[in-house]
Amino acid sequence: MRYKERRYRSWIWRDGLFSFRVQVKETDLLVLAEKDLRERAKEEVIQIRQQLEEYIRENPSFGEALRPLPPDPLAPPLIREMYGASRACGVGPMAAVAGAVAEAVGRSLASDSEEVIVENGGDIYLRVKGPCRVGIFAGKSPLSMKVGLMVPPERTPLGVCTSSGTVGPSLSMGRADAVCVVARSAALADAAATSLGNMVRDEKDVERALQRARGIQGIEGAVIIVGETLGVWGDYPLVRI
Repeated sequence: MRYKERRYRSWIWRDGLFSFRVQVKETDLLVLAEKDLRERAKEEVIQIRQQLEEYIRENPSFGEALRPLPPDPLAPPLIREMYGASRACGVGPMAAVAGAVAEAVGRSLASDSEEVIVENGGDIYLRVKGPCRVGIFAGKSPLSMKVGLMVPPERTPLGVCTSSGTVGPSLSMGRADAVCVVARSAALADAAATSLGNMVRDEKDVERALQRARGIQGIEGAVIIVGETLGVWGDYPLVRI
C-alpha cells in the first residue's frame, strides 16, 4: 500500500507523551503513550485485522452493507460492538471500523500507559489525565483547525470521530466539510459521524443533522462544519485553536 501523507497529524501532540506510527496493511495509526509501545500496538492491530478479515470472509455482507444487519451474538466482541453502533446510527457496520480499532488498541495499551491517544484516519480514542483540546480538520473550510472541542479528563476514555464528504477516501453520501461526534464508544462516534454526514448536503441541513444527533443514545456532542457554517450541540465547550 502506498502511504498517503496525513498532514493534520503534525497537529497531534501532547506534552510528556511518546508519539509513534503503527501501520499494518491498510490500517495506519498514530499513537501517543507514556512510553514506546509500538510493538504491543502492532501486535494488537495484527490480531484485530486477522479477526476482522476472517469474519468478513465468512460473512461478506458485513464488509459490504451500507445499512444495519441482524446482530450476530456469536461474533467476537469488537465485531458485536460494530453491529451495535451500526444499528444505533442506521449505517453499515464497517462505518464503525476505524473508531472500533482505535479504541481496541487504546484499551490494550492502558495497562502500561495511563494516558493513551490513538488516531485512525481522523477517528480518535482518548484517555487523558488533563484537559485536552481536539481541533477539527475541515478541509478547505475557513473554519478548519480554527475551532475544536475541550475534553475534560474525567469524561475520558471516549471517542472523538470525524467524517467528511469533501476530505479523504471514506464513503459519505453528504457534502459536509466535517462532522465531528463525541461518544464514550469510539465505534458509536464513528458510525454516528458517518450517519450525520450522509444527511448534510449543504448548510440548510445542519440543524436537521444536529436534531438527529440528539436522538442517538450515547452521543454526547456533535460539531458540523459546511463552508462558513458551524453547528454545535452537546456537553463539550467549543474552543478556538
